[in-house]
Amino acid sequence: MSVDSFKFLPRLLAAYYQAIAQASSDPIPWTPLERPLSECKFGLVTSGGLYLRERQQPFDLERERQHPSWGDPSFREIPTDVQQGDLAVSHLHLNTEDIQADFNILLPIHRFQELAAEGVIGGLASKVFSFMGYQGFPPDTKAWEQDYGPQVAEAFKSEGVHAVLLTPA
Repeated sequence: MSVDSFKFLPRLLAAYYQAIAQASSDPIPWTPLERPLSECKFGLVTSGGLYLRERQQPFDLERERQHPSWGDPSFREIPTDVQQGDLAVSHLHLNTEDIQADFNILLPIHRFQELAAEGVIGGLASKVFSFMGYQGFPPDTKAWEQDYGPQVAEAFKSEGVHAVLLTPA
């Protein structure tokens, strides 16, 4: 199955982005799991642009509309006791309709809580993190690498997280 990352963009912008060559220079790191899943506390991260509707600012889509080669690098911290109506989606590059109906398809908090209750995993962190995955084209990930990524990693480490699941949008 092919994925069209530009499906929800205006045709002219999609054609522009598709025409620009991009190369991946960094290898994907692999870290073996040092304990059984039943002893692992998990953290969840999504790049789907979720945020707390009443308490957090949405991701900056207006700036992205004005500067299409820019993407909001910030993140939102979401408590794992969040309810469906508490979340909203701020993302120009995906259809958010299904996510608004059930955020677990993008950020499986309730599924991981069930796995913890069944003893399949050791637990779930008390907070999860959401980014707006689009970081311009070509992507500029410096803010993630230098600022936001280390902040999220430190939050997970301080809570004793052993493994993180990233659910890309």
